[in-house]
Amino acid sequence: MSLTDTIRLWDEAITAADQREWMTALDTFAAIQEPSSKICFNIGSLHLLLGHLGEAEKAFDKSICRDEHLAVAFFQRGNTLYKNEKYEEALRDFTEAFNLLRGNQLIDYNQLGLRYKLSACQVLHNLALSHVMIQEWDKAEQIVKKALTFKMEAKHNFVDQALEAIWNRELFQPLQFPVGKFFRPKKKIVAQLEKQDFLGEAMVVASIIDKDAFSGFAPLQPPAPEPVPQQKAPEKLKTLEGKPHRVLFNFIPNNEMELELKSGNIVFLLQWGHDNWATVMFNNKTGLVPSNYLELLEPTKEERLSSPDIPAPPRTTAPEKPLGVKDENVPSPGVMEPSKKIQRKNCTLPKSCIVKIHFKYSVAVRVKPGLLLSEMMGVICRKFNVSEKRLELSYKSQAESELVPITSENKMKEVWSEVSNQRLVIWCKFLEVVALYDYIVSAPVDLSFQEGDIIQVLAQGTFYSIWGTVCDLLMSQRIHKTSLETNPAQSQRTA
Repeated sequence: MSLTDTIRLWDEAITAADQREWMTALDTFAAIQEPSSKICFNIGSLHLLLGHLGEAEKAFDKSICRDEHLAVAFFQRGNTLYKNEKYEEALRDFTEAFNLLRGNQLIDYNQLGLRYKLSACQVLHNLALSHVMIQEWDKAEQIVKKALTFKMEAKHNFVDQALEAIWNRELFQPLQFPVGKFFRPKKKIVAQLEKQDFLGEAMVVASIIDKDAFSGFAPLQPPAPEPVPQQKAPEKLKTLEGKPHRVLFNFIPNNEMELELKSGNIVFLLQWGHDNWATVMFNNKTGLVPSNYLELLEPTKEERLSSPDIPAPPRTTAPEKPLGVKDENVPSPGVMEPSKKIQRKNCTLPKSCIVKIHFKYSVAVRVKPGLLLSEMMGVICRKFNVSEKRLELSYKSQAESELVPITSENKMKEVWSEVSNQRLVIWCKFLEVVALYDYIVSAPVDLSFQEGDIIQVLAQGTFYSIWGTVCDLLMSQRIHKTSLETNPAQSQRTA
């Protein structure tokens, strides 16, 4: 789907939502192929508004997978989990939303198209309520007192009311996201979707050529002589400043200080700002772009090995902090302690984990950590509606950048040790076999091939005979994955 069609559907869905036609807006958003993090957030907000808690949670999962720095998405998913009585998971999302504020009192999403300001008081208010629901009154009191330090306006008096309710051991209501607030496309871009003719049709007034009927911008002219090419003076290359970063999304500037970029451009970072904006250089131009639009361009494995100045990564884990030593830079335990418990290696795994699967297309599923290889294979096969005998799983370890096949249960345990921030990435591909002998068809449903041809298996029958349809036949290389154990003269059909 083109960018023009995506923006047009986005605008139509927002128009329907403004008229409170929630189902029409939801159906229009669902028609968008490969939705962005903002559109997934809008879909989740509509499901939450309609009371579809399960669908809302899945939509916010996709929004967070596409932008892990979107604090308002963690806040909305925390509200969804709280309504679904998953208080411990809601507590983790509210904690992550507060951490993404990075000590600021609020985040204004107006520049991203959302007319909403997420304040630290709101996040800490709901975080304290999650502690109350699991009977942790002392931690809730500490968090509410911390929220008092972020109080800026008189409308934040809900923090005082929450503290009084905790003292009286009474419940209080959570703060909900306002109805009708969605990420909207920029009006300037929507106005440019319709084609406009500013010139009209041209007409020839005078021409040096007789009977000239040309209807362009100028009459016909005699051909001009081709210019003589001149040797260009060699350019002097100057040293580039900053570290190279890759642009992840298209960015259209709103003022002269911002820089227009497209997805895939390589820019050089000059300075990180404290307001989630970064100063970069691109094509000898300097400007501002959102920091979450950039990804550090890391050197390849060969470049890292060839550089003598870069030390090897550490092989051992960091030592534990001694008991009784207090670190003043660490925030209050009521805010940071839940996320730390998840990251400790010796503690138990979290109740759920998001697994991103790359196959024909990428999907994200929520599973219980520690699944066996057969159980994980079953989840993936049900998701893509394929047979387990046709797939091969692999992953990327943190030490190496190459894909490692997952061939045993022990290897699957190593995969679970690679979980970071409750997320894991797995790659899938079809199994391939190599023809050991030439085969000439004997029936219309058979497929002839020669020795050494690489074949993708779509289905497999008994007696080691491969049945079905071959989707791809490669002739360039020979990679032995499996072999037929019987003599080809005894095989009925091979494909």
